[in-house]
Amino acid sequence: MDVKVRYEIEFPINSSPQLLYQYISTPSGLSEWFADDVNSRGEFFTFIWNDSEEKARLASKKSGEKVKFKWIDTAGKDTDYFFELHILEDELTKDVSLMIIDFADEDEVDEAKQLWENQISDLKHLLGSV
Repeated sequence: MDVKVRYEIEFPINSSPQLLYQYISTPSGLSEWFADDVNSRGEFFTFIWNDSEEKARLASKKSGEKVKFKWIDTAGKDTDYFFELHILEDELTKDVSLMIIDFADEDEVDEAKQLWENQISDLKHLLGSV
């Protein structure tokens, strides 16, 4: 299995943290911008894009602040890879941003960041944060 590299990317988002959290933590919220469809059974989430399906386990969450999904393999075991969506709010300015921590093959990091930019653009349209 190829070793992937971790990267972080941050997007300013004009939204309340509470509203944003609904879009990053629920299957219905995630299916509006992250994947074509998202199903969940307990802590297990299935992300569907076109004909491809990926499964992840909700590894941790802090209400109103962050969610972390750990990818699971075909045997249902956790992999070393995850993605985390973390809402940051500046104490003074109250500016809100979304920090994304993810992994990609070394030669695909730029492409992966571009994909996140497209998805976050969709999220901003949903939130009226354009």
